[in-house]
Amino acid sequence: MKKILFVVIIIYSTYSFGQKRTFDGDPDVSFKTVREMAFNDQRKQAQDTLRLLLTTYPNYHDIRSFLANTYSWDGNYDLAKKEFEYILKDSPDRLDDWKSAITNELRSDSPFNALEMTSEALKYFPEHPDVLYLKASAEADMDKSEEAFETLNLILKEHPEHEDAKRFRVNLIDKLSKNTVGVSGSVDVYSETFDPMQYYLLKYVRDTKYGSIHGKININNRFSTIGAQFEVDMYPKITKGLYAYANIGVSSSSILPKLRFGAELYKSLPKSFEASLGFRTLKYSSYTTILTGSVGWYTSNNYWSFRTYVTPGDPETSVSGTLSYRRYRKDENNYFSASIGIGYSPEIYRFYGDGNEDAVVNLDSQKLNLGYNFSSANNKNLFGIKAGIDHQEISFNPGEYLWIYSISLSWDMKLGRK
Repeated sequence: MKKILFVVIIIYSTYSFGQKRTFDGDPDVSFKTVREMAFNDQRKQAQDTLRLLLTTYPNYHDIRSFLANTYSWDGNYDLAKKEFEYILKDSPDRLDDWKSAITNELRSDSPFNALEMTSEALKYFPEHPDVLYLKASAEADMDKSEEAFETLNLILKEHPEHEDAKRFRVNLIDKLSKNTVGVSGSVDVYSETFDPMQYYLLKYVRDTKYGSIHGKININNRFSTIGAQFEVDMYPKITKGLYAYANIGVSSSSILPKLRFGAELYKSLPKSFEASLGFRTLKYSSYTTILTGSVGWYTSNNYWSFRTYVTPGDPETSVSGTLSYRRYRKDENNYFSASIGIGYSPEIYRFYGDGNEDAVVNLDSQKLNLGYNFSSANNKNLFGIKAGIDHQEISFNPGEYLWIYSISLSWDMKLGRK
């Protein structure tokens, strides 16, 4: 503390009395003290002292480098860039400053500049793994994922234990995998009246630059009847922060809607919020249209979402809502989930198949679901398990309830990089 006070007194004396604007003293001792200041919530005072030191020792590059890094940490990327340029013009053999300068460009969303700088740095440090890693980062930020993948392969060929490169490569494989196939199965067990009901899904997903396309086959085994439904889901990208969902499905089975279609718009909002608004339409003997909307919020590794379904009907309109939560681990494929909901919606609850599907829109219901999703080490295989319990009003016996216990398992596999 005494050292810090000493440096502050020097600064104050120098600037207050105007007798001189250069530093007198031991720069090594002062630099050590200033570093402590910078890491103890005295960043502004530390930067003032660093600039003062540089008036007398302009080529003390460790001091200038530290000043540049504090600028970058504070988001003053242009100031940091100016200091790094001064250092590297005079001493281009300083590897750590090349790395910090390139990182500063990446932080400032200037991947093109960062990529150019890696080319310069590699002239002095050929095939250095850390510089190549930054090159791959710049390439990925410029949507040159294939080039970034090859750069990471170059690193790992000579440095197979480079942990950052290995993790980055796994994430790129995940991003570059344009095709996914998946299968899932679930079963509902009823406390009374009904036999267990089984649900199966086969899907193929193709990612494109315009958005993803999901082809699905739903197979239900209910009421001693097996039915199939063919569906296509699309998630087109419209513009930055705005995308859509569109769906169409057909079936000839009596236990599934003959036709279903829907659409929804999703919009990113400030403060990490997202909102959506859309509809779903189901056709059995007549059409039922369901209005839906959601609000989501990302905070750190957590995601909260509330979705409501409103089904206009006669004599009453049915309203349901579900609050969902996800706690992410290392990435979007690994998370714990939980949801609670009240109200009945034809979109998310199973009709009982008693021939009265069009009228069942205002049943009482409560539900709780817990789930866990995880991936293999290389992110190629994705697994999910979910268990739930529903307290559901019986469609043909209003006022009477039963319990539904459900469990589901899923497996998705990413297919190559093309």
